[in-house]
Amino acid sequence: MLFLFLSILLSVVLLLNFRLFPRYDINTFQAIVFNYPVCFLTGYLLLPAGQSFSLDFSQTWTWLALGLGVGFILTFILSGASTQRMGITATSLASNLSLVIPVCFSLFVFQVGGKSFDALNYLGMLLAVVAVGLSTYKKEPNELAVETPILQEAAASVGRPRRLGISVLLPVGVFLCYGATNTMTNYMNIRYIATSDKAIVVTLTTILGAVAAGLLMLVVRVVQGKEVVRVRNLMGAVTLGVPNFLSFYTLLLALSQFGGNGAFVYPLYNIGVILVAALLAALFFREKLSLANKIGLVLAVTAIGLLSWQELLASLAR
Repeated sequence: MLFLFLSILLSVVLLLNFRLFPRYDINTFQAIVFNYPVCFLTGYLLLPAGQSFSLDFSQTWTWLALGLGVGFILTFILSGASTQRMGITATSLASNLSLVIPVCFSLFVFQVGGKSFDALNYLGMLLAVVAVGLSTYKKEPNELAVETPILQEAAASVGRPRRLGISVLLPVGVFLCYGATNTMTNYMNIRYIATSDKAIVVTLTTILGAVAAGLLMLVVRVVQGKEVVRVRNLMGAVTLGVPNFLSFYTLLLALSQFGGNGAFVYPLYNIGVILVAALLAALFFREKLSLANKIGLVLAVTAIGLLSWQELLASLAR
């Protein structure tokens, strides 16, 4: 449970970084791009003694890991924009309620955990979808700007009345992207990570995919004159990169501890991030929740409990 607890705390640190970047005039897009080389360096330094890292393109998992890395950076960009535009609570709810996707794959496709969904589980899935909608509902446009340049340009290219609509879609994109990447992470954990030692090698390969995609995007924008690299953004990459690697690594270790049972790990992970993120957002950023947002938060916790009640009872019985 220690690795799961650490993964929860580190994931919330990522959201806090996104929330603080505008305050210190840090370009979120550049911080995201440069955070992945920092991630790679962090992981390389944590390689077990006697173990080396190299890319083996003859292995199927290498290509899957590289593709997963591309998905990670796209998800990260969406998460950064959503956090700044819609707030920490809404973004954490959208990302963590995406557990519906990996849980379904874990039970129905990967068949890890050996149980079937009952009426309470299906009710939990329904409540999760409703909770995402309620948690992202806002009566007025958020005063925070979309600081991620790519999405900022998209918002600026249309009239003002549609900006709020685009912002509301950001958590939806976060929901879908996190669900897809978490599902692939679970699959690779089951299929290719036989021991915890191999977790770092797979993680480093995944990070290289994100590094390549991010640097390509940055180079294109620099050539187009839409981006100017600043040292300030490199500093943001450090505060983002270290917890980013450690959050993913500890999640892989938590999955390994529970035999790759994503139907058990992801609900606990997600409910922890939702509650901690909402608490910190209220305490330090004075994020105000409407009645609909509060109902969404309660429904989120209820949904996660209904989705995982069998695993929770089994764990308590041990």
